Order: sequence, then structure tokens, then C-alpha cells
Amino acid sequence: MRERIGRLLGSPVESVRDLGSSHAWTLHRAALADGREVFVKAASDQAGVFAAEAAGLRWLGEAGPGTPVPDVLATDDRMLVLPWLPSGAPAPQAAERLGRELAALHAGVRPDAYGAPWEGFIADLPLDNTLDGRGWPRWYAERRLEPFLRRAERHLSADDVRLVERVMDGIEELAGPPEPPSRIHGDLWSGNVQWTGDRALLIDPAAHGGHRETDLAMMALFGTPHLDRILAAYDETAPLSDGWRARVPLHQLHPLLVHVALFGGSYRASMVEAARSALG
Repeated sequence: MRERIGRLLGSPVESVRDLGSSHAWTLHRAALADGREVFVKAASDQAGVFAAEAAGLRWLGEAGPGTPVPDVLATDDRMLVLPWLPSGAPAPQAAERLGRELAALHAGVRPDAYGAPWEGFIADLPLDNTLDGRGWPRWYAERRLEPFLRRAERHLSADDVRLVERVMDGIEELAGPPEPPSRIHGDLWSGNVQWTGDRALLIDPAAHGGHRETDLAMMALFGTPHLDRILAAYDETAPLSDGWRARVPLHQLHPLLVHVALFGGSYRASMVEAARSALG
């Protein structure tokens, strides 16, 4: 591993510290002879996941100056290397800055379609990123809800499945006012917000052209610190459409189906509640 990191970054590696594992990859902190410290994800069979994450981070960074994502230092078929980000306690000022920067990301250089020009993943599950110029509601139903409903189906009852199908059937009426595609993180739960003191950066994206409310709903799903401040700063910078709070469960339905598919029935009740709330 030292040789591989050193070759990718052009500097000898002095030390590598193991940080555990996540899904199918291992995590590491490496110190280089030139003084840099880097974060490394490594695996022998996750080339597609690493390529998608690297492409997503770079693509999000192209939305405009000040985009809150780290640089990609290097990637190959066995690892992804990012700068080491210092950890800090979530601070109110950093939360407000994140809200403004996330709004600028969503309103910045917009994609022409929903989806992305690379094969997508969320965790280590494939995401259908087929580019689609139609409106968001059908894209969300066909590319996000339907595939993951089928993946989660073995953990659900027939009534649960039909409930989600009702959401998909009524998606045009449930989705709210039309919105153009935004560059979104796509998996913005609290664990993918890295607080560094005066700023928060977004890591581990499932980036694609999507609906900006999706990122905000995901931040609410598992409790992001200072979320009220983030949302207030966001709405001040890029005002949200009327009724967006009522649509939060609709946008949470996909990640909850992902969790059912990954972790089983422990997330079933939350998924069912989100589907019922989405239907009103």
C-alpha cells in the first residue's frame, strides 16, 4: 500500500495507519515524506465505486468557486486518495456557511439532465445514472424508487410494496413545482458532512443531477447538527419552493429503501412511514 500511495502522489510514504473498514473497503491515514497527510480508501474489487466517487467530487467542484468538497488527489482501480481533513466540533457559524455554500452548489453551473455521465453507486450498490432530460418526478420514480423497491422487496410485505407503488403512481402530483436539475451530493446524511472547525465539507457523494430538495431531506433523515441554521442560510441564499417541508418524506423514501436493501427489516417501519407521509 505504501508503494502504491507513493507512486500515485509522487512522494514516499512514511506511515500508514489503519482506520477500520466501511462496506467493502478499508480506510487509512497516510503521512507523506513531503509533509502531507492523506485519507485513503482501498479495496481490491471496488474500481467502479472509487471511479464514481472521484468523478462525483470533481463534478461537484466544477459548480463554482467555494464548493464545499475536498479535492481528489489520486485514484486508481484499488484506491481513492483525498486530503486528510481535520475534525472539529460542529459550530453554528460553520453550519450557516454550509447552508450558503450548499445553496450556491445547487444553483451554480447546472447539468442539462437528471442522472450523470458515469456509472453510479450508493454505498456499494449500483445507481442507475442514465441521463434523462424529462422532468424529475418520473426520473425519480423510475431510476431511484423502482430499482430499490425491488432490491428491498424481500424484507417488505405485499402491502408495503403496494404503498411505495402508490407513491410512484402519483409522483407527478406529489413532487411539487418543477425544478431544473441541480448538481447534488446524493447521499448527504450527517456522516458525510465533515466538520473541520470553521467549515464543513461534503464527502462520500453519490453525485448526480437531481432535485435540490433531496440533499436537504437527506440531511434531516439522521439528524445533522445545527440543521435549522443550515436550512435558514440555504433558504436565504436560494429560496425554496412553497411546500418543501411537506415533500421531505418523498425525498427520504429512496435512501430508506436503500437502507432496507442493505440492512434489512430494521428500516422497514421508517420506510413505510415516509411513504405514507409522502402520500399525505
